[in-house]
Amino acid sequence: MKIVVCVKQVPDTKGGVKFNPDGTLDRGAMLAIMNPDDKAGLEAALRLKDEYGAEVTVVTMGLPKAEEVLREAIAMGADKGILVTDRVLGGADTWATSQTIAGAIRNLEYDLIITGRQAIDGDTAQVGPQISEHLGIPVISYAQKIQIEGDSVIVERQYDDRYHVLKAKMPCLITALAELNEPRYMTPGGIFDAYNTEITVWGRANLVDVEDSNLGLKGSPTQIAKASDKVRKGAGEKVNLDPTESVNYIIDKLKVKHVI
Repeated sequence: MKIVVCVKQVPDTKGGVKFNPDGTLDRGAMLAIMNPDDKAGLEAALRLKDEYGAEVTVVTMGLPKAEEVLREAIAMGADKGILVTDRVLGGADTWATSQTIAGAIRNLEYDLIITGRQAIDGDTAQVGPQISEHLGIPVISYAQKIQIEGDSVIVERQYDDRYHVLKAKMPCLITALAELNEPRYMTPGGIFDAYNTEITVWGRANLVDVEDSNLGLKGSPTQIAKASDKVRKGAGEKVNLDPTESVNYIIDKLKVKHVI
């Protein structure tokens, strides 16, 4: 079995975020981590590797510094890392990003593609399903459990307060929740191997069946109108009621919010 895992290096929001004049994130000026949902997807792939002897290739698109998350993935147990980086790819929205990653994956053999549900810097949950659409393969999103049965994958898909059980023939793409598992730590031997493993670097010329009009900022149909750091919450509404009135007040608010 061959598994491709898509990961993203995202800003560590605990350290604050910085923006370029055009409203895009200044990724080069911020501390960065592997996106949590993506790390859960990587762990799922590594568990399948442990059980079935799969080969795990990790792909990321980003600045040259995004190589860091590939080495982290290899230190955790992945076999190969591919960095897709090129100036013409900068400023991409979900459409242009998914086109780029799909163009890179077309160079690879795969039975299963695993992505995170969404990235903490965008929160769109669009890139994974868009990749599957570009590649013409089925997608199962919001995976909370993954099993392999012959040439098919069986997934528990989170849905409100319950889950769906879906089965699809491979090749297939799955988007993983951070709650899917507890990712393993890097090992000392894994770290040593990671920094002795050559990372494959691809650029625009390596993308298959992708038009220039679908790449980078110019190929992004969505544009950022305004960007800002965290918006501080207001003081909220304060009321002074007796216990009975307070209960009725809270119940009314919960009904308005459709909580109950």
